[in-house]
Amino acid sequence: MSDQVIDTPTPADLSGGGMGESGAATAASRPRAAEGPWQAGLRKLRQDRTAMAAIVVLVLIVVACIAAPWYATHVSQSDPFQSNLDGQITIGANTLDIMQADTAGLGLGVTPIGPTWHGQYFIGADDQGRDVMARMLYGGRNSLLISFSATVICLVLAAIVGTVAGFLGGWVDTVLARLLDVLWAFPIYLLAISLSIVLISKGLQIGPINIPSNSLLLPIAIIGIVYVPYVARPIRGQVLSLTRSDFVLAARCLGVPAGRVLLRDILPNVTTTLIVFAPLMMALNMLTESALSFLSIGVQPPAASWGTIIQDGEDLLYTQPMVAIAPGLAIIITVLALNFLGDGVRDAFDPRAKLRVRKG
Repeated sequence: MSDQVIDTPTPADLSGGGMGESGAATAASRPRAAEGPWQAGLRKLRQDRTAMAAIVVLVLIVVACIAAPWYATHVSQSDPFQSNLDGQITIGANTLDIMQADTAGLGLGVTPIGPTWHGQYFIGADDQGRDVMARMLYGGRNSLLISFSATVICLVLAAIVGTVAGFLGGWVDTVLARLLDVLWAFPIYLLAISLSIVLISKGLQIGPINIPSNSLLLPIAIIGIVYVPYVARPIRGQVLSLTRSDFVLAARCLGVPAGRVLLRDILPNVTTTLIVFAPLMMALNMLTESALSFLSIGVQPPAASWGTIIQDGEDLLYTQPMVAIAPGLAIIITVLALNFLGDGVRDAFDPRAKLRVRKG
């Protein structure tokens, strides 16, 4: 009989240093921690290159607009809200008038200086001799603030109305649904223009609260309210569907209070829908604010927005087109970035929408 040699595992083998294939397979087969819906959504969003590029563009725009006071003080070296018809700038060894003599036609009048592509008056001046680039950065602050604030107001109101209507049902649902239908019947821009004309002309007085006509709160409130039906109706439909789902019916049969069902089962599902709506509504709100400001019923002087700057450049389209083109490009880039981000958020947090698109 030959002697049998039995290998005894060393402490290194037991600690994992000499782990063989079976040990590696065992470690690989260990169950990982379950990934929640929020973590899964954020992971999918990070993997979406288009959405990440849109976020980078939006961050750059926001940072540039926040830096508007620094740009006006250290780069432009001018007050973007003060007329400068008699001003001059020095570029290299040349001193140029901001409002230059018009050489077209009879040679009467003056024309604002065009793009210098230097620090001062980088994209030229408007008809008041103000630096358009500095005004664009300040105007972007107002456009972003109004669109973001109006989006928050719209989503909050829509969530409250849609959730209450869908969860309570009965006559409450009937009354709220009919009110939404009344607002839905008005064309968006017609309703926004009508409200703006009335409120901008005299301001808003609610008891002791007085909001002046040049306050940014007016366009924020108007834009936030007119889009409520477009968000509240889908929220109401989703809540109605959730109240008839098996897990909600089971919770109610077990005697779970209605408030607990609302907080634990309904609102978490509604929150993802609101997140999907957020960037898309902000893009719509920015377009609406720009349209109202272009019509002089949005942001009021001396404040500026991208819409008001386009209006300032309307009479300069043939002589200094960059006054109107630059803010228009800013609106287009911002809205496109918000739409690309909205598509990425929808695919990440609402995969059912992607499946519906594919089936269609």
